[in-house]
Amino acid sequence: MSFSEAEAMKMADIEQKMKAYKAKGYRVPSRKMIKTEAQIEGIRRSAAVNTAILDLVAQHIRAGMSTEEINVLVHNYTVEHGAIPAPLNFEGFPKSVCTSVNDEVCHGIPAKDVILHNGDIINVDVSTILDGYFSDASRMFMIGEVNPEVKKLVQVARECLEKGVQAARPWGFLGDIGAVVQEHAEKNGYSVVREFGGHGVGIKFHEAPFVSHIGCRGTGMLLVPGMIFTIEPIINMGSRKIYIDADNDWTVLTDDGKPSAQWEYTVLITETGAEIITG
Repeated sequence: MSFSEAEAMKMADIEQKMKAYKAKGYRVPSRKMIKTEAQIEGIRRSAAVNTAILDLVAQHIRAGMSTEEINVLVHNYTVEHGAIPAPLNFEGFPKSVCTSVNDEVCHGIPAKDVILHNGDIINVDVSTILDGYFSDASRMFMIGEVNPEVKKLVQVARECLEKGVQAARPWGFLGDIGAVVQEHAEKNGYSVVREFGGHGVGIKFHEAPFVSHIGCRGTGMLLVPGMIFTIEPIINMGSRKIYIDADNDWTVLTDDGKPSAQWEYTVLITETGAEIITG
């Protein structure tokens, strides 16, 4: 049996199961949300570059560095490896990476005058296009000696991500992911940003489905092998209320000025669980 025949049989089995779930009233993904083996391999190659970029940032990030220096580092490595920074010029975004410091929730724009200081936390969000395939992940970095309360926020945000990945099971539901993230964040006294969430990725930068980080178990779209999406909870130390910086129409900040933390993985739903493609 050829690989294509095996893949066709696998897809037929998946479609049969989805049909049964749909008949029971469940929301199922569209066929285009389920990636082919060729697409998955292309996304993996993009993800390998994306992960290497974040590893490079981890090696160089330090107090005294500007966020523009991070942007240059990311941009140069990306293009040197035959790839394209997905954020650059996306809907007018002016840089090759998002750098969100302290109370910046997401979409922070790198700048020469934004200098990292001892005690800062920063989310570096990298997205890469290679041979037409997209990948996306972000990490938090703590600069120097960080306040223990802020350290805890960063740690709990990562735990929320890990729990979300563990909840992403084939023939489970998107609501399972949101439920565990919300429960863990709120148990620790934090809030979850609701306006932004994970998303399908791979053929486009942002695809369906939207992945909420709040929810109820057993609700939302059915999770099916072959789906690829990001899980990227944004956890605030204080209120979940946010606003967009009127000066640039991009950077999102906490309304109360308290810090925010976010980690992001791109994951593939397999027949046994969720595989981290890039993180």
